[in-house]
Amino acid sequence: MKVSIYGAGYVGLVTAACLAEIGHDVLCADVDADKIASLRDGVSPIYEPGLEELLARHASNGRLRFTTDLQETVAFGLVQFIAVGTPSLENGAANLSAVFAVAQLIGSHVADYCVVVDKSTVPVGTAKKVSEIIHQAIAARAAKIDVAVVSNPEFLKEGAAINDFMFPDRIVLGCSDEKSGKLLRELYTPLIDKAPNKWVVMDILSAELTKYAANAMLATRISFMNEISQVAEAIGADIEQIRLGIGSDKRIGPYFLNAGCGYGGSCFPKDVRALLSTARDAGVNMPLLQAVEHVNEQQKTVLFSKLNRLFNYDLKGKVIALWGLAFKPNTDDIREATSRVLCEALWVQGARVQAYDPVAVEEFRHTYGERADMHYCVSKEQTLEGADALVIVTEWDEFRAPDWSLIKTTLKQPIIVDGRNLFDPQQVHALGIHYYAIGRGDAI
Repeated sequence: MKVSIYGAGYVGLVTAACLAEIGHDVLCADVDADKIASLRDGVSPIYEPGLEELLARHASNGRLRFTTDLQETVAFGLVQFIAVGTPSLENGAANLSAVFAVAQLIGSHVADYCVVVDKSTVPVGTAKKVSEIIHQAIAARAAKIDVAVVSNPEFLKEGAAINDFMFPDRIVLGCSDEKSGKLLRELYTPLIDKAPNKWVVMDILSAELTKYAANAMLATRISFMNEISQVAEAIGADIEQIRLGIGSDKRIGPYFLNAGCGYGGSCFPKDVRALLSTARDAGVNMPLLQAVEHVNEQQKTVLFSKLNRLFNYDLKGKVIALWGLAFKPNTDDIREATSRVLCEALWVQGARVQAYDPVAVEEFRHTYGERADMHYCVSKEQTLEGADALVIVTEWDEFRAPDWSLIKTTLKQPIIVDGRNLFDPQQVHALGIHYYAIGRGDAI
């Protein structure tokens, strides 16, 4: 099947690569000429394990092409995915200008029946507006062309997106006619055959809300555990033991129960804000979700607060080693990352940061540039040189087996503040290192 995809960002590229992998012919378009040029050269603009290999394989066999020619893209696909960005506006609502621009483009140039798929994360009611824009543009040409608009939200975790697409928990489709539903089922047949009970069809409004509700639920679990971690720390309990205790309950389950230094990235923060905005527009108050967002913003300041208290509220001239800049492992995404909140607070206080991340350094450098109070290191060991304390922000696997002796002898003081609870406090204390984690009994 011929598939057009608008947007060569995270969702668009993963969708394009995976649809090519299951046998479809895919044309992926973007207005960023430099990005398209890089993709044609086999270089992905984002880091996602396995993605660059898929892109290269299917570019070479001809099943995946990249273009800046948007009219060619409209003419190409029987199924057309809108996968452009929907960043937050100042009021928390999703910015749908790029989505609506694609809808206008399709309506202005489409010549035959096609199914337009909202793949971007969009508020409830977006598919209806997209359909109106397309059909108004068609009518303005005095043409009579049937175009169906459906909702097919993505449920991709950064760092595991290829596996999530190829082996989905569920494929959610919101549609209002049988023809488009059958066409999308045909598109996804190689995936549905593996798990036919995971094909979930519903009305369009419910599909749009399902995406936001799913991410809001996961964010709620994280913020809840972060609140419990504060109680645990205050009374001397261990949040990791509590996590195991409640996660073993089948009604709760073990996922997204890790306390830490706050969630970030392009999905949870934006989607929580967008759902709150949708609720406000509908006249619904959501105090629980408001609290989820508030707890998360507060949690991002916990690492700085611990450091500040450890150094008697005098961080001027201190050098802090930082392990991890990405908001989570296996991605170079630093959007809404705790590392940003921490670094900005340290810089204001006159501290200097020596940071290492396996893949996100260039993203951080692109955002903040070269600064006298920020040194980008080539290894986790280099960050320790001359540092007063080590802070762990991202739970990359390579941080899980450190050289304890090197940490102890290289740091000016053997202090670790761990925002991801990677280690057993008793074992680290036994090595003569002062170890402060999240909700694990050492209140500072």
